[in-house]
Amino acid sequence: MFRRTLLALSALACVATSAQAAEPVAREFPKAIAPSKIILVGDSTTAVIGGWGPSFCAYHVTSFAACVDLARGGRSSRTYMQEGSWTVALNEAKVAGYKTTWVLIQFGHNDQPGNSRSTELAQEFPGYIRRYVEDARAVGATPILVTPLVRRAFKDGQQINDLAPWAEAVRKVAAETGAPLIDLNALSAKAAQDLGSQKSELFAQLPRNTAPKGAAPARAQTEVNVQPTATYRLSYDDTHLGEEGADYIAAIMAQALADTVPAMRPVLIVERRPDRRKALLP
Repeated sequence: MFRRTLLALSALACVATSAQAAEPVAREFPKAIAPSKIILVGDSTTAVIGGWGPSFCAYHVTSFAACVDLARGGRSSRTYMQEGSWTVALNEAKVAGYKTTWVLIQFGHNDQPGNSRSTELAQEFPGYIRRYVEDARAVGATPILVTPLVRRAFKDGQQINDLAPWAEAVRKVAAETGAPLIDLNALSAKAAQDLGSQKSELFAQLPRNTAPKGAAPARAQTEVNVQPTATYRLSYDDTHLGEEGADYIAAIMAQALADTVPAMRPVLIVERRPDRRKALLP
């Protein structure tokens, strides 16, 4: 009996000692963090392998915000919805535990005429963009509209902005809905013009001379093979971004977001990467 009592008292002492040891640790973390989330929605100019999104998430967002790139190559504002990618993005936006969820929306390239993905510019395209805003707000997220990244096309030294009408349509939807607007089309057009036709080619996935001698550069293919394993399929074109171009545009996006959406400023790193890719810097 006496032995059992001693064992019981020893066990209670151990419990008390453990509780005392744990108590200071508990006092060191009295408040839980309130992380944010950034979701990127759009086409290949935002997506992995060809877009600015990966560099933005990797080098311009702090560890206090999750950054999820759900942009997909070859999608227009219509097909992104029709295939269910927008539903995936909305489900991601519904995940609990985040103080604020921002959804960045950039379409336009594949909405242009000439393919089965295109949308009519006057009504259909702005109608889809407006629905993105409404749907994001319906699940408690904050939509941010982004005008389409410019193509690097020049004539007589002047940058040709063939996406200007689609950019203008996005601006009008932003004004009508009160959604924040990042005018990436205007910002990237200025950057391309300032760099000039030759230097802006450093934006590209591969150098212009990657085609066999005597052959025209192949059209870029930014989607990867899915079976049996994923592989790169890259070439030169005037639309998609390589690492240098992605770094350059991601820095422009970070600064523009910090200026336009002050609530995002604490989770953004606006400086350009100091470690490499200096060829495009002014």
